[in-house]
Amino acid sequence: MAYAPHHAFRSLYDAYTGPGSTAQHLTRHMVRLSERDPLLLVTGADFVIFPGDRHAPIVESFRHSTRGFVELTAVSHLAPCIAWLFRLRELGYENWHDDAKRLLETAEHVRSINSTHYWEKEVAVEAFQGYEAKIGDMVDYACRVSAQFLRTCLADEGLMTYENLRQNYLDPTDNHAVPVPLNDVMVATFTLTFLDIAHRMIRWLRSQNFDWRKLMVLLSGKSGRPSAGLTWQTNNNCHLLWRASAERIPAEHVQITPHGPSLNLSDLRDPARVSEIEEQVREVFLQLRANTDLARVMFEGYPNFAKSIEEPPVIESTTKTLHAMPRLRSPDDRVTAITRLRLVMEDPTQLLSNSVAHFVIDQLCERDNQPQLVVIPGFSNVSYPARVHRA
Repeated sequence: MAYAPHHAFRSLYDAYTGPGSTAQHLTRHMVRLSERDPLLLVTGADFVIFPGDRHAPIVESFRHSTRGFVELTAVSHLAPCIAWLFRLRELGYENWHDDAKRLLETAEHVRSINSTHYWEKEVAVEAFQGYEAKIGDMVDYACRVSAQFLRTCLADEGLMTYENLRQNYLDPTDNHAVPVPLNDVMVATFTLTFLDIAHRMIRWLRSQNFDWRKLMVLLSGKSGRPSAGLTWQTNNNCHLLWRASAERIPAEHVQITPHGPSLNLSDLRDPARVSEIEEQVREVFLQLRANTDLARVMFEGYPNFAKSIEEPPVIESTTKTLHAMPRLRSPDDRVTAITRLRLVMEDPTQLLSNSVAHFVIDQLCERDNQPQLVVIPGFSNVSYPARVHRA
């Protein structure tokens, strides 16, 4: 006979957690009590403020829809794409030559349209003002060197080894053909991308005049890889909010829910859908908050939980392994900058942007959010060969 709990036990169970339960009543009552209070929803691409009292949401996007994101990320991808080609060949994927050809063609096409004018007039990012010519030089250099390296390997596939990849492309020393290692290009492009994002988001957040000590924040839905950004330490939006608030926002007011509600910006054109999403977001946040509040009064006198905002480790000459993202001691701390690249790829819990995010956020907050005062690893103190002007 199949097991089923007695209906009396089921009823007792449902009295606390089921439909119309005490827990549900508490959550929904807390939603009603807070319906005039602002709540910030952070998705994988947008910040959305629900101001409360049924006012229309306010949105600021920070990823794919932002100028320069695709361009700089595409250049960041050159080095891993070549490494992936090596891996495809190694694993016997028969069409890897087609992928190599496509990379060569697209890199050459980028070189043909890359110019100072493009970065000044088409991309036109405030955080890049004054850097446009140098960015153009860096992009041209990265595409040219990547194409040359790949063509050399295609001409002699015996060169398609990871040792050759590292020594003559990713991390060469005293190599006239590759004077700036592509590892440094990756650091620079990641940093420039996040410089714009962080600069805009800090300015936007501070312009809202929040009462930071009361603001409710829900980081909801997928952010980057499915396994990434699930903790305060691995989701740089937490650090961004903390520093933008001048460290006033309580860590307990920032909740991360990878399976929580998300939205498309098109949803915001439908008032009924907006109301539905806001209700869902408030319920999720306040259900979590209800448990936190009750735990404190139910178990007062026992050790309490506190979210960790730990000081990051520093790489020493003897460091062989890391259990957390290391602190970049200066923009010229190349070992740490490149180690951070390795860590965000190797650790599935990390957002890829974590390789540079905290360093950029801290510099901006220490420099009155002025991007031109930020020292950019792999860029500010690096000279890129002048762009080869093409006919």
